Amino acid sequence: MITPEKEIPVHHLTSEKFQMSTLIAAGPENFHDVHRHNFFEIIWFREVHESSRLELDFESYKLENNQICIIAPGQAFNMKIEGEVGYAMAISREIFNEACDIESVLTGGELPFSLDLKNEKTCTTIISLIEQEYKGASRTELLKAYLKAFCILIGEQIKPQEPLLNDRQRIQELVGHIEKHYILHKETGFYAEKLKISTHHLNDIVRLLRGTTVKKMINQRLVLEAKRELSFGALTVKEIAFKLGFRDASYFSRFFKKHTDQNPDRFKSGNG
Repeated sequence: MITPEKEIPVHHLTSEKFQMSTLIAAGPENFHDVHRHNFFEIIWFREVHESSRLELDFESYKLENNQICIIAPGQAFNMKIEGEVGYAMAISREIFNEACDIESVLTGGELPFSLDLKNEKTCTTIISLIEQEYKGASRTELLKAYLKAFCILIGEQIKPQEPLLNDRQRIQELVGHIEKHYILHKETGFYAEKLKISTHHLNDIVRLLRGTTVKKMINQRLVLEAKRELSFGALTVKEIAFKLGFRDASYFSRFFKKHTDQNPDRFKSGNG
Protein backbone atom coordinates (compact mmCIF):
# COMPACT_ATOMS: atom_id res chain seq x y z
CA MET A 1 0.00 0.00 0.00
CA ILE A 2 1.26 3.48 -0.86
CA THR A 3 1.48 5.67 2.21
CA PRO A 4 0.39 9.32 2.00
CA GLU A 5 3.73 10.71 3.18
CA LYS A 6 5.36 9.23 0.10
CA GLU A 7 3.20 11.33 -2.21
CA ILE A 8 4.07 14.77 -3.58
CA PRO A 9 3.10 17.16 -0.73
CA VAL A 10 -0.32 18.76 -1.20
CA HIS A 11 -0.99 22.25 0.15
CA HIS A 12 -4.58 22.70 1.41
CA LEU A 13 -6.71 25.72 2.11
CA THR A 14 -7.65 25.50 5.78
CA SER A 15 -10.54 27.42 7.30
CA GLU A 16 -10.65 30.12 4.63
CA LYS A 17 -12.00 29.46 1.15
CA PHE A 18 -10.05 32.42 -0.22
CA GLN A 19 -6.63 33.70 0.76
CA MET A 20 -4.65 36.61 -0.59
CA SER A 21 -1.08 37.68 -0.05
CA THR A 22 1.61 39.77 -1.65
CA LEU A 23 4.46 37.65 -3.03
CA ILE A 24 6.86 39.19 -0.51
CA ALA A 25 4.58 38.28 2.40
CA ALA A 26 3.69 34.84 1.01
CA GLY A 27 6.88 33.47 2.47
CA PRO A 28 9.03 30.51 1.48
CA GLU A 29 6.63 27.97 3.02
CA ASN A 30 4.31 28.53 0.05
CA PHE A 31 7.03 28.56 -2.59
CA HIS A 32 9.67 26.02 -1.69
CA ASP A 33 10.18 22.57 -3.17
CA VAL A 34 7.81 20.80 -5.51
CA HIS A 35 4.23 20.63 -4.27
CA ARG A 36 0.62 20.51 -5.43
CA HIS A 37 -2.45 22.45 -4.37
CA ASN A 38 -5.96 21.16 -3.77
CA PHE A 39 -7.19 24.61 -4.85
CA PHE A 40 -6.72 27.08 -7.69
CA GLU A 41 -4.06 29.75 -7.40
CA ILE A 42 -3.78 32.93 -9.42
CA ILE A 43 -0.36 34.57 -9.21
CA TRP A 44 0.18 38.03 -10.68
CA PHE A 45 3.85 38.88 -11.14
CA ARG A 46 3.95 42.70 -11.21
CA GLU A 47 7.75 43.08 -11.13
CA VAL A 48 10.26 40.29 -11.60
CA HIS A 49 14.02 39.92 -12.01
CA GLU A 50 15.93 38.98 -15.13
CA SER A 51 16.46 35.53 -13.61
CA SER A 52 12.89 34.96 -12.30
CA ARG A 53 11.53 31.56 -13.30
CA LEU A 54 8.85 29.14 -12.20
CA GLU A 55 8.38 25.44 -12.80
CA LEU A 56 4.97 24.06 -13.67
CA ASP A 57 4.74 20.32 -14.21
CA PHE A 58 8.54 20.25 -14.61
CA GLU A 59 8.64 22.74 -17.46
CA SER A 60 10.62 25.88 -16.61
CA TYR A 61 9.19 29.27 -17.62
CA LYS A 62 11.01 32.59 -17.65
CA LEU A 63 8.88 35.31 -16.09
CA GLU A 64 8.33 38.86 -17.28
CA ASN A 65 6.69 41.87 -15.64
CA ASN A 66 2.88 41.80 -15.50
CA GLN A 67 2.48 38.11 -16.22
CA ILE A 68 -0.23 35.99 -14.66
CA CYS A 69 -0.02 32.29 -13.93
CA ILE A 70 -3.05 30.20 -13.01
CA ILE A 71 -2.25 26.94 -11.25
CA ALA A 72 -4.93 24.27 -11.28
CA PRO A 73 -5.46 21.69 -8.51
CA GLY A 74 -3.08 18.76 -8.90
CA GLN A 75 -0.38 20.55 -10.88
CA ALA A 76 3.16 20.26 -9.61
CA PHE A 77 4.54 23.73 -8.88
CA ASN A 78 7.91 24.99 -7.76
CA MET A 79 9.41 28.45 -7.46
CA LYS A 80 11.89 30.26 -5.27
CA ILE A 81 10.64 33.73 -4.38
CA GLU A 82 13.53 36.21 -4.41
CA GLY A 83 11.91 39.59 -3.91
CA GLU A 84 9.49 39.52 -6.84
CA VAL A 85 6.58 41.96 -6.46
CA GLY A 86 3.02 40.82 -6.98
CA TYR A 87 0.04 38.98 -5.56
CA ALA A 88 -1.01 35.39 -4.94
CA MET A 89 -4.64 34.39 -4.50
CA ALA A 90 -5.53 30.91 -3.25
CA ILE A 91 -9.10 30.08 -4.26
CA SER A 92 -11.18 27.04 -3.33
CA ARG A 93 -12.64 25.01 -6.20
CA GLU A 94 -16.15 26.10 -5.14
CA ILE A 95 -15.41 29.81 -5.26
CA PHE A 96 -13.34 29.47 -8.43
CA ASN A 97 -16.20 27.68 -10.19
CA GLU A 98 -18.65 30.40 -9.11
CA ALA A 99 -16.46 33.42 -9.82
CA CYS A 100 -14.40 32.34 -12.82
CA ASP A 101 -15.80 31.10 -16.10
CA ILE A 102 -12.44 29.86 -17.27
CA GLU A 103 -11.90 26.48 -15.61
CA SER A 104 -12.60 24.59 -18.83
CA VAL A 105 -10.00 26.67 -20.65
CA LEU A 106 -7.52 26.04 -17.88
CA THR A 107 -7.95 22.30 -17.45
CA GLY A 108 -4.44 21.23 -16.51
CA GLY A 109 -3.51 24.87 -15.92
CA GLU A 110 -2.53 27.82 -18.02
CA LEU A 111 1.02 28.89 -18.72
CA PRO A 112 2.13 32.39 -17.69
CA PHE A 113 0.55 35.01 -19.96
CA SER A 114 0.89 38.78 -20.14
CA LEU A 115 -1.72 41.42 -19.40
CA ASP A 116 -2.15 44.21 -21.91
CA LEU A 117 -1.78 47.79 -20.68
CA LYS A 118 -5.51 48.56 -20.59
CA ASN A 119 -6.42 45.45 -18.59
CA GLU A 120 -3.40 45.90 -16.34
CA LYS A 121 -4.71 49.27 -15.12
CA THR A 122 -8.21 47.91 -14.42
CA CYS A 123 -6.82 44.77 -12.75
CA THR A 124 -4.68 46.98 -10.50
CA THR A 125 -7.82 48.75 -9.30
CA ILE A 126 -9.68 45.48 -8.75
CA ILE A 127 -6.79 43.84 -6.89
CA SER A 128 -6.66 46.88 -4.56
CA LEU A 129 -10.37 46.41 -3.83
CA ILE A 130 -9.85 42.69 -3.18
CA GLU A 131 -6.93 43.41 -0.85
CA GLN A 132 -8.89 46.09 1.04
CA GLU A 133 -11.92 43.81 1.50
CA TYR A 134 -9.80 40.75 2.42
CA LYS A 135 -7.98 42.71 5.14
CA GLY A 136 -11.24 44.28 6.33
CA ALA A 137 -14.69 42.70 6.58
CA SER A 138 -13.70 39.90 4.17
CA ARG A 139 -17.27 39.43 2.91
CA THR A 140 -17.29 36.32 0.75
CA GLU A 141 -19.92 37.56 -1.71
CA LEU A 142 -18.08 40.82 -2.30
CA LEU A 143 -14.75 39.04 -2.72
CA LYS A 144 -16.42 36.71 -5.26
CA ALA A 145 -17.80 39.71 -7.17
CA TYR A 146 -14.38 41.37 -7.35
CA LEU A 147 -12.76 38.06 -8.28
CA LYS A 148 -15.31 37.53 -11.05
CA ALA A 149 -14.46 40.95 -12.51
CA PHE A 150 -10.75 40.12 -12.32
CA CYS A 151 -11.29 36.75 -14.02
CA ILE A 152 -13.38 38.30 -16.83
CA LEU A 153 -10.51 40.63 -17.68
CA ILE A 154 -7.76 38.02 -17.57
CA GLY A 155 -10.03 35.47 -19.28
CA GLU A 156 -10.33 37.74 -22.32
CA GLN A 157 -6.61 37.34 -22.85
CA ILE A 158 -6.46 33.57 -22.73
CA LYS A 159 -9.70 32.34 -24.29
CA PRO A 160 -9.06 30.76 -27.69
CA GLN A 161 -11.00 32.44 -30.46
CA GLU A 162 -12.49 29.53 -32.38
CA PRO A 163 -15.73 29.56 -34.34
CA LEU A 164 -16.53 25.88 -33.75
CA LEU A 165 -18.18 26.40 -30.38
CA ASN A 166 -19.90 23.01 -30.01
CA ASP A 167 -16.82 21.08 -30.98
CA ARG A 168 -14.67 23.24 -28.74
CA GLN A 169 -17.03 22.53 -25.85
CA ARG A 170 -16.74 18.81 -26.61
CA ILE A 171 -12.94 19.08 -26.44
CA GLN A 172 -13.21 20.84 -23.08
CA GLU A 173 -15.54 18.12 -21.80
CA LEU A 174 -13.18 15.47 -23.14
CA VAL A 175 -10.22 17.02 -21.28
CA GLY A 176 -12.29 17.06 -18.09
CA HIS A 177 -13.28 13.40 -18.51
CA ILE A 178 -9.67 12.39 -19.21
CA GLU A 179 -8.58 14.23 -16.05
CA LYS A 180 -11.09 12.22 -14.00
CA HIS A 181 -10.76 8.80 -15.63
CA TYR A 182 -7.35 8.47 -17.35
CA ILE A 183 -6.01 5.95 -14.82
CA LEU A 184 -8.91 3.50 -15.08
CA HIS A 185 -9.99 4.16 -18.67
CA LYS A 186 -7.34 4.35 -21.35
CA GLU A 187 -9.51 3.59 -24.42
CA THR A 188 -11.08 6.14 -26.79
CA GLY A 189 -14.46 4.34 -26.77
CA PHE A 190 -15.07 5.14 -23.11
CA TYR A 191 -14.76 8.88 -23.74
CA ALA A 192 -16.82 8.80 -26.93
CA GLU A 193 -19.60 7.13 -24.95
CA LYS A 194 -19.35 9.83 -22.26
CA LEU A 195 -19.75 12.51 -24.93
CA LYS A 196 -22.50 10.53 -26.71
CA ILE A 197 -20.77 10.55 -30.09
CA SER A 198 -18.96 7.89 -32.13
CA THR A 199 -15.25 7.23 -31.62
CA HIS A 200 -14.67 8.16 -35.28
CA HIS A 201 -16.43 11.52 -34.86
CA LEU A 202 -14.59 12.25 -31.61
CA ASN A 203 -11.21 11.57 -33.19
CA ASP A 204 -12.14 13.78 -36.16
CA ILE A 205 -12.90 16.67 -33.79
CA VAL A 206 -9.68 16.13 -31.84
CA ARG A 207 -7.61 15.99 -35.04
CA LEU A 208 -9.21 19.18 -36.34
CA LEU A 209 -8.94 21.28 -33.18
CA ARG A 210 -5.93 19.74 -31.43
CA GLY A 211 -3.97 18.09 -34.23
CA THR A 212 -3.76 14.84 -32.28
CA THR A 213 -5.85 11.80 -31.28
CA VAL A 214 -7.80 10.94 -28.14
CA LYS A 215 -5.40 8.08 -27.40
CA LYS A 216 -2.45 10.45 -27.55
CA MET A 217 -4.20 12.88 -25.20
CA ILE A 218 -4.75 10.07 -22.68
CA ASN A 219 -1.14 8.95 -23.03
CA GLN A 220 0.11 12.52 -22.58
CA ARG A 221 -1.84 12.77 -19.32
CA LEU A 222 -0.38 9.47 -18.11
CA VAL A 223 3.15 10.58 -19.01
CA LEU A 224 2.64 13.90 -17.22
CA GLU A 225 1.52 12.16 -14.02
CA ALA A 226 4.39 9.68 -14.31
CA LYS A 227 6.86 12.57 -14.60
CA ARG A 228 5.31 14.25 -11.56
CA GLU A 229 5.74 11.11 -9.46
CA LEU A 230 9.20 10.24 -10.79
CA SER A 231 10.46 13.79 -10.26
CA PHE A 232 9.29 13.84 -6.68
CA GLY A 233 11.31 10.69 -6.18
CA ALA A 234 9.46 9.12 -3.24
CA LEU A 235 7.75 6.17 -4.95
CA THR A 236 9.52 3.31 -6.69
CA VAL A 237 8.95 2.76 -10.41
CA LYS A 238 6.87 -0.30 -9.53
CA GLU A 239 4.68 1.71 -7.12
CA ILE A 240 4.17 4.43 -9.72
CA ALA A 241 3.24 1.84 -12.35
CA PHE A 242 0.64 0.37 -10.00
CA LYS A 243 -0.68 3.81 -9.03
CA LEU A 244 -1.20 4.73 -12.71
CA GLY A 245 -3.12 1.55 -13.49
CA PHE A 246 -0.34 -0.50 -15.09
CA ARG A 247 -0.37 -4.09 -13.84
CA ASP A 248 3.18 -4.67 -14.90
CA ALA A 249 6.16 -2.42 -14.12
CA SER A 250 8.01 -3.53 -17.24
CA TYR A 251 5.05 -2.55 -19.44
CA PHE A 252 4.97 0.85 -17.72
CA SER A 253 8.72 1.24 -18.36
CA ARG A 254 8.25 0.48 -22.07
CA PHE A 255 5.31 2.89 -22.24
CA PHE A 256 7.32 5.67 -20.55
CA LYS A 257 10.38 5.14 -22.75
CA LYS A 258 8.26 5.13 -25.91
CA HIS A 259 6.83 8.55 -25.04
CA THR A 260 9.90 10.24 -23.51
CA ASP A 261 12.92 8.43 -24.98
CA GLN A 262 14.09 7.76 -21.42
CA ASN A 263 13.47 4.87 -19.11
CA PRO A 264 11.80 5.76 -15.79
CA ASP A 265 14.88 5.07 -13.67
CA ARG A 266 17.03 7.43 -15.72
CA PHE A 267 14.36 10.15 -15.62
CA LYS A 268 14.01 9.64 -11.86
CA SER A 269 17.76 9.91 -11.21
CA GLY A 270 18.02 12.98 -13.47
CA ASN A 271 15.31 14.77 -11.46
CA GLY A 272 16.19 13.54 -8.01
